[in-house]
Amino acid sequence: MSLFPTDRDLNRPPETVELVLTASSLGLKSEEVLLRLDAFLQRHLKWRSRTSIQRLVREGWVLVDAPTPDQPGGTGVLVEERRPGRRLRDGARVVIVIPPDARLPVPENVSTELAILFEDDDALAVDKPPLLPVHPSGRHHSDTLIQRVHARYKDTHLEQGIAPRLCHRLDRETSGIVLIAKNPDAHRRLAIQFEDRQVEKEYLAIVDGVPDDDSGDIRLPIGPARMSEVRLKMTVAADGLPCRTEWRVLEQHGDRALLACRIHTGRQHQIRVHLSAIGHPIVGDKLYGPDEQYFCKQAEGTLDAADLEVLELPRHALHNHRLAFTSTVTGERVEVVSPLAPDLAEYIDARR
Repeated sequence: MSLFPTDRDLNRPPETVELVLTASSLGLKSEEVLLRLDAFLQRHLKWRSRTSIQRLVREGWVLVDAPTPDQPGGTGVLVEERRPGRRLRDGARVVIVIPPDARLPVPENVSTELAILFEDDDALAVDKPPLLPVHPSGRHHSDTLIQRVHARYKDTHLEQGIAPRLCHRLDRETSGIVLIAKNPDAHRRLAIQFEDRQVEKEYLAIVDGVPDDDSGDIRLPIGPARMSEVRLKMTVAADGLPCRTEWRVLEQHGDRALLACRIHTGRQHQIRVHLSAIGHPIVGDKLYGPDEQYFCKQAEGTLDAADLEVLELPRHALHNHRLAFTSTVTGERVEVVSPLAPDLAEYIDARR
């Protein structure tokens, strides 16, 4: 579950946190849910103490849209709730307003450095370097890709109330092509292409081991890894969403192979999950590689040189190499290509 509104301005630090209480997240039936507001908040705001959460509620920073028998999905009206012990039922929506003194400052002097691969009046395709977040989140609130885009188009777009928006996202460690719409109409029309699977996406991945076959077609459903201590981890699951990844071997060097992977669906971590499932995890992958504890150690800031020696790379070896879509300006097919990122190319060259 995302903590932030899906339609928020990704160029700015968040001002609110949104949560919805669902019976399924608690492993209960709808009629069994009756949870204190402060207990519910503590489940999600793990970095805050129970006392500080109760203070947040009593000071009026928490709003609740409570379901009723006639409106089990909520009334659509958020009401200030100052009682930490308020009981919540299934479907309750809770919004926490982040106190002004706790909000992150709006970044200043943002870089406008972008490697532009394609541009017209409606769209912009850029080559994202590894370790650059596409938008503010988690610990990374400054110098993100969307902030660089907004800084670059401040005078021509933002000053006129037009904010360029991401059409899709890449993980922070993944490098390669990111497509951005330069106006709302273009974003809507490009989003339809993504939803209708008219956008072709091909990635390059360096994997552990060499597949027995030259190519393959993985059609395994993906869902949450409920047994993992990492909430965002996915896995192959019988009750997951359908996924399809085609792959082919481009090069092999010892016990490493460079694969081209075309995805026909866009599930979270799809390529990483699928390649791990067939026994060839991506080199450097802390979550789907040797042990998910590497991911936990990175989150805690305790990943050391010995860990990096095992992982071989400081980031997972995945690169968005090719993206094809229909131009909303000309109606013609556009193909954008990004060469393998320098760090991954150096890794391959060292094994030739």
